[in-house]
Amino acid sequence: MPIGHSISDRIARSLPALTPAHRRMAEYVLANLFRAATMRIDEFAAAVEVSVATANRFARALGFDGYPQFRAELVRGFEATLAPVERLRSELERPATAAEVFAASLEDAAANAEATRRNIDPTACERAVAAILAAQRVYVAGFGASGFLAGLLQHGLEMHCRMVTSVAGAGGASHAARQLFKLQPSDLLIVIAFPRYVTDTIELAQRAKLRGGQVLALTDGPTSPLAPLADIALYAQAGNRLSANSDATVLALIEALCGAVAHRAERPVKAAAEMTEFLLPWLHGTPEAEPARRSAPMPVPPTEAKTGARRARSSNTRKS
Repeated sequence: MPIGHSISDRIARSLPALTPAHRRMAEYVLANLFRAATMRIDEFAAAVEVSVATANRFARALGFDGYPQFRAELVRGFEATLAPVERLRSELERPATAAEVFAASLEDAAANAEATRRNIDPTACERAVAAILAAQRVYVAGFGASGFLAGLLQHGLEMHCRMVTSVAGAGGASHAARQLFKLQPSDLLIVIAFPRYVTDTIELAQRAKLRGGQVLALTDGPTSPLAPLADIALYAQAGNRLSANSDATVLALIEALCGAVAHRAERPVKAAAEMTEFLLPWLHGTPEAEPARRSAPMPVPPTEAKTGARRARSSNTRKS
């Protein structure tokens, strides 16, 4: 059979000649393409309830030299999506103590942060800070793990910006789109996306460009689908052995960006002092906190409130 046919095409061409067991395997693959791509030969054989030898013969019946070549063809197109799964599989095959896993994870985070620092683009940093401080409104978007990072970015910027809104809320992508409908050319959208990229993030960036807004992307590199959409891009190396990305590196980039904005903002010390003063009643251990709490009225439980109301009515009745 010619090389280059898709798995589905190979199965369709071979189906009339397949044995009942091989046909059952073919049906499983067609119904579970992604899952089959993640399976070793023993896992695939167990899922379809055949022997490993039968799984190998099935691969050869489709025109492959064996199961490894069959799986390689299955994986094609899923490479980026499956990469974290394959890294996790490889790591789990090596025995390690919990302390060793801790140490390896921290070493990865440090190496990622150092690589990000070395490759930072000074011009992009200057432009990013200037765009944030010049924007009338700043919108922050991200989904999946990037949604949590978007919230931290909003938290870090809001003291120094006119208005910062995270559109990564409970309403999902459609709610984010409703927020961005108000986007003006004087506004800035900051989008966060790392492999595995969420389609909604890319779509929102495209819509923001159509509305004339500026786009600042925090992503992993020039090959990111966000890169061609961004007016400004800041890149972070975020590889991780046990998960899709290292959020620690992205958070470090976010903290660096917020620090640079604070350094360039007008009267940052005054803003920080005023915000801290406002927050004193909520800060544990500060002199202002306890008196503020003591002076606050105690909430009345619902049952006590009802009893008090009945007593008041009864007293008024007796007086009248």
